[in-house]
Amino acid sequence: MRITVLTLFPEYFDSFKLSPVVRRAVEKGICELDIVDIRTFAPGSFRHLDDSPFGGGPGMVMRCQPVLDALASLKSENTHTVLLSPKGGVFSQKKAHELANRQDILLICGHYEGVDARVENHVDEQLSIGDYVLTGGEVAATVVIDSVVRLLRGALRDTATTEESHENGLLEYPQYTQPADFRGEKVPPVLLSGNDKAIRDWRLTQSLLLTRQNRPDLFEKYPLSEYEKQLLKKADAEKVED
Repeated sequence: MRITVLTLFPEYFDSFKLSPVVRRAVEKGICELDIVDIRTFAPGSFRHLDDSPFGGGPGMVMRCQPVLDALASLKSENTHTVLLSPKGGVFSQKKAHELANRQDILLICGHYEGVDARVENHVDEQLSIGDYVLTGGEVAATVVIDSVVRLLRGALRDTATTEESHENGLLEYPQYTQPADFRGEKVPPVLLSGNDKAIRDWRLTQSLLLTRQNRPDLFEKYPLSEYEKQLLKKADAEKVED
């Protein structure tokens, strides 16, 4: 897979490219990550990148010419172009899987008060990572790249991404490691039992309980099976008894 990022601040990605998963994927040839400075596509010695918005208003807007010229120079027939923008649909694990199945992705990082709206006519989609304000799209780009790259075959162990939060619509169950007793805080006995079925049931029950408590919006959309309903009923009954 090739991922290209258009940004005004390429240095922002210097340390990100050294993060373990991204670096491993690049070194193994699983992913090619190109960070492109939009300034190289701005004309003149001053590299004019932004201007005041027509109609007035605070802040500056990124001009369309450098961005669109960069797009024309870098994209191919197979390139899927994404503008990182608060106007876009909210990024999700489902979208991460969708992007991971593509071979060529180009991410555009907005800045200042955003980009000239004409850029929107030349991208395949817009994505947001949440309902809050960021200084620029660089933060959002690292979120998208990290979540996509770790899904690529060979970037992690094959089973490393199958039981994580949001993969199946639920939050992940609690995890523990050594020591089994740390200053009186003990690992749940079932995890030390060696009973595979009991452990699977406990983990599923905990995922259901955590999702219901912490993310009722996800739980409401999750299609509970009859078996899962029984597990929840049992857990709720045990809680009442305690």
